[in-house]
Amino acid sequence: MRAHAMPQRWNRDTSWPRTGPVSCKIGYYRALSTDDGCSKCPPHSYSVSEGSTSCACDKGFFRAETDPASMPCTQPPSAPQNLISNVNETSVNLEWTAPVSSGGRSDLTYNVVCKRCGPGPSSAAGLAPGAPRTCQPCGNAVHYSPQQLSLRSTRVSITDLQAHTNYTFEIWAVNGVSTQSPGPQQAVSVTVTTNQAAPSPVTSIQAKDITRHAVSLAWQQPERPNGVILEYEVKYYEKDQNERSYRIMKTASRSADIKGLNPLTIYVFHVRARTAAGYGDFSAPFEFMTNSVPSPIIGDGANSTVLLVSVIGSVILLLIFIAVFVISRRRSKYSKAKQDSDEEKHLHPGVRIYVDPFTYEDPNQAVREFAKEIDASCIKIEKVIGIGEFGEVCSGRLKMPGKREICVAIKTLKAGYTDKQRRDFLSEASIMGQFDHPNIIRLEGVVTKCKPVMIITEYMENGSLDAFLRKNDGRFTVIQLVGILRGIASGMKYLSDMSYVHRDLAARNILVNSNLVCKVSDFGMSRVLEEDPEAAYTTRGGKIPIRWTAPEAITYRKFTSASDVWSYGIVMWEVMSYGERPYWDMSNQDVIKAIEEGYRLPPPMDCPVSLHQLMLDCWQKERAERPKFSQIVNMLDKLIRNPSSLKRTGGETNRPNTALLEPSSPEFSATLGSVADWLAAINMERYRDNFTAAGYTTPEAVVHLTQEDMARIGISSAAHQDKILTSAQGMLSQMQQIQDRMVPV
Repeated sequence: MRAHAMPQRWNRDTSWPRTGPVSCKIGYYRALSTDDGCSKCPPHSYSVSEGSTSCACDKGFFRAETDPASMPCTQPPSAPQNLISNVNETSVNLEWTAPVSSGGRSDLTYNVVCKRCGPGPSSAAGLAPGAPRTCQPCGNAVHYSPQQLSLRSTRVSITDLQAHTNYTFEIWAVNGVSTQSPGPQQAVSVTVTTNQAAPSPVTSIQAKDITRHAVSLAWQQPERPNGVILEYEVKYYEKDQNERSYRIMKTASRSADIKGLNPLTIYVFHVRARTAAGYGDFSAPFEFMTNSVPSPIIGDGANSTVLLVSVIGSVILLLIFIAVFVISRRRSKYSKAKQDSDEEKHLHPGVRIYVDPFTYEDPNQAVREFAKEIDASCIKIEKVIGIGEFGEVCSGRLKMPGKREICVAIKTLKAGYTDKQRRDFLSEASIMGQFDHPNIIRLEGVVTKCKPVMIITEYMENGSLDAFLRKNDGRFTVIQLVGILRGIASGMKYLSDMSYVHRDLAARNILVNSNLVCKVSDFGMSRVLEEDPEAAYTTRGGKIPIRWTAPEAITYRKFTSASDVWSYGIVMWEVMSYGERPYWDMSNQDVIKAIEEGYRLPPPMDCPVSLHQLMLDCWQKERAERPKFSQIVNMLDKLIRNPSSLKRTGGETNRPNTALLEPSSPEFSATLGSVADWLAAINMERYRDNFTAAGYTTPEAVVHLTQEDMARIGISSAAHQDKILTSAQGMLSQMQQIQDRMVPV
């Protein structure tokens, strides 16, 4: 290095130079010659010679191109922590917490990497032991919300995945110097398997041939079939008649010949596909008009021989039709209930309708029709995991020829059973065998040709939901709990669409597998109400406590999907309270009395207001006012997509409240929380600061407000005063009534 001349010195204590600027010593720098003196090297940096204009970063520390010389050198962040996944059919919600170290920077963001992976070495044919799992990028078909790269939040939703597919998701924490680090960056990852899902809509329909009375249609397979397409359904109707009067045609191919149409008429067509998971959504409408080209008419210039043959053929067809009708009338295969089901199926084409196995004259026929017979040699019982009404419940393995071995649950029928017990036992299999949904327990088959008689179902590793929640009290995020509720609601929507009423919906009858997928189970509910001192309905699987049952089902024995919705509201309460017993230690008669008087369960601790309001909707006295399961699924989907709407209440309390609430005034659901929540519930949140400044911070203080008090704290609108006063007086009345109904936990 060339030697410097004697440097001029700058007096840092004065505003004028004596003989010129001072050369900065080691450990100091001057970025510009015009700077007022030398500056010490910022943290994690150094200078090794005098007169440095900048400081180099320590090993392992970096400075971004846009960072000023005065900024400390920083590091890439450490890996994110506590990555949690929630699988919902072909969507996955991911949540994580921030890294332990942000690298000393404030520009921390996250990138999401999605990989679609093949089967593991243990199950992949032709792979040697220890062979790596093959993965490839997910591609542009997958969508991320809010985004895939440069995420500021610690949450992302990934949609449009393929069904029954393994995915690995990596979350990378990055900052301004991540690209400068030569070493490997750190990420947190999780591997999930998507569930069964209905196919995506058919996107294009073409008319291959149009005549006066027919249209030949063809279409492409859905972009995301999500499984093997079992059939397609074509819905069509005249445009002028709208969708209220439509017809349905089913086909296994990707084409259909629609006949019997009117000439010169515009028809609207929709197509949807079905897999084992059910029907997808209908396609967008496609319109085609039949033409006016006439077709030959028999008798008008037609050959007489052809006319004679046509007439004879018509007579023969008429005789065959009459014969078939008479035979079908005499062969009463099913009872009137079965016929009613067939009529209902006709009224709702495209929707599979549940058939009650008790309507069969021969109960064994229902078992043969809906449940697959399994050879007992394929089953290996390993251990007893419980005791049922009819015998032991075991875990074991099922190895069918040509298929891989799977874990199963095995219900056995104890020795010495009666014919009625055998019929009741196998009826549950006849019911389960009709269902095919990712949130309904799957029947593998039955063993009826040898003893013991067995029902084989999929094995759910985490057992019943109520016990699982109590074991994991407080360990899940609100989004995860809502995901659990969404799965249960999806299963119940499927049952409701099939016109099946469960009648025993409770957390104890929801099973949880290793992926936290919840499945509705226990389909052994009886239709008969027995005389019982506790007024409980007797079932083949035990007794249902009154606290899960809708009022009209208790009083009038009226079980419907609406009564299942009431029970679902109780399940929501169980989930949000981590398995707390509904109504605590109140007797059944006290529960019935409280419900009749209009009281409802309060929100569990930290339960979002929106979820408790949904519970109250499920507990409407008039069953027609309760939401449908399809509406519940949609509401939960909206909450999952907008986590900010899951606002918590009661955060200041250390234990749940045990006062029953009256839902006749919806705003009362917030009285056990904060004044701010109450004001928000009655749309008067604008006055929150007025109440806080005046010291009205508790519901007890609010209920004694007067009109003069409100004018004093700045509420001048007479209409707003009346609304707040009315609500406050209602709260006071409610609180006085509740004092006599406090129940210790």
